[in-house]
Amino acid sequence: MSEVFKLELNTPAYKGTVSFPTGLFIGGKFVEPIEKGKIEVVNPSNGKVITSVSAGTGKDVDIAVEAARKAYKTSWGLKVQGSVRGQMLLKLASLIEQNIDEFAALESLNVGKPFSVSKNGDVTNTVACLRYYGGWADKIQGKTIEFAYTRHEPYGVVGQIIPWNFPLSMISWKIGPALATGNCIILKPSEITPLTALKLASLVSEAGFPPGVVNIVNGYGNTVGQSIAEHPQISKVAFTGSTLTGRKIQEASAKSNLKVVTLELGGKSPHIIFDDADLEQAVKWAIRGIFSNGGQVCSAGSRIYVQEGIYDKFLEAFTEGAKHISKNTGDPFGEGVVHGPQVSSMQFDRIMTYIDSAKTDGATIHHGGERHGTEGYFVKPTIFTECKPGMKIVQEEIFGPCAAVIKFKTEEEVIEMANDTTYGLAAGVFTENAARGIRMVHALEAGSTFINCYNMLDKAVPFGGYKQSGIGRELGEYAIDMYTQVKAVHVNIGLRL
Repeated sequence: MSEVFKLELNTPAYKGTVSFPTGLFIGGKFVEPIEKGKIEVVNPSNGKVITSVSAGTGKDVDIAVEAARKAYKTSWGLKVQGSVRGQMLLKLASLIEQNIDEFAALESLNVGKPFSVSKNGDVTNTVACLRYYGGWADKIQGKTIEFAYTRHEPYGVVGQIIPWNFPLSMISWKIGPALATGNCIILKPSEITPLTALKLASLVSEAGFPPGVVNIVNGYGNTVGQSIAEHPQISKVAFTGSTLTGRKIQEASAKSNLKVVTLELGGKSPHIIFDDADLEQAVKWAIRGIFSNGGQVCSAGSRIYVQEGIYDKFLEAFTEGAKHISKNTGDPFGEGVVHGPQVSSMQFDRIMTYIDSAKTDGATIHHGGERHGTEGYFVKPTIFTECKPGMKIVQEEIFGPCAAVIKFKTEEEVIEMANDTTYGLAAGVFTENAARGIRMVHALEAGSTFINCYNMLDKAVPFGGYKQSGIGRELGEYAIDMYTQVKAVHVNIGLRL
């Protein structure tokens, strides 16, 4: 039996206790890892250790896979009606909602995002996503084709590896469709941000899921993550994270059992603003598009292309917005805070390295480009100007609050610039010309596009990338397809040889 960590918080945003088990969740209970490993979890607002959680290895993944295989064969999968699976997802959603403040506090404590964002964004969206897939569970249907029919059946045991930027939301994106379709899960949260995953695990049995259906194994990518990717009895793996790691997972699949792989990877997304745009709205959406969650968003609008007629006005207003964010940067539990720290010292150092490269390459640091405060991992919202196409800050994913603002003249020119990237996750267009808006998003090489808004994601709408931004789709009915395999059944109703 693993320990339960408790912490009293007394802040302007939240006053109360947060608690979570620190072990691995395998076979319906919390256990200590075979090799007794530990991972220190750090508060990014001050760089101090919150606590330590268990660190699993491949040996623990083996045990979790056996628990999942047993559950799939005896108490889950095709043995449980979709309506029953749906009721459990709905119950899990309600349990999270009943503990919404504690989940939000844990997310803010561990990730560094403002408490109001964690509560009204991450946790609320998690509840909605699980309810959405709870509704899908009894609607997994095939087709009748002449004298044959099709069945959409679960893979069995699936591995899921989630990132650190939206830990709780990403869990719902993964487990929602997987459980709705009857799969059992081995899930690895990020070693940096495991707290809300562990809190959620503590509610799984109460929601009614049989032991072994949901298994959560904390650990590092090169141990637990690699074991999931290589395991011969895991039939599918879903990963959200860097393109580099995505390549490694594909390689591991090819070298093991050719497990099905879906990947949601990086981005360097263009946000295009034309002269005829509603300038005030364009500025507000651009600010949201790049500075939300400290810029730690795979679909962040990090390349902002502005038509020359409004470039100066846009830059002036956009800069004022960045200054406002800078003034309201601080402890995620503080009053009026809208911008928290980066998630870790490693991420902070990575961002500062990109800022240094911008200076070396000849870009102008128009605003920001500095550390905020003296403790924690805070980076001021940063705006680059005088950017050239070949610069690292234009081509590579920074994953921080850094925007390259670039002037353009014509529609044809900006399409060429926007598509000049190895990524293709998202793209936005601001224009009052409806025909141009449609024309532009059809021409842009991205899986999610937005007209006169940005990052307006919806649980019912698919999300995923073109090019090196991924394979497959999350959310909506499309995610259901990602967690089922199609079986054709041919029926002879009288043909004799």
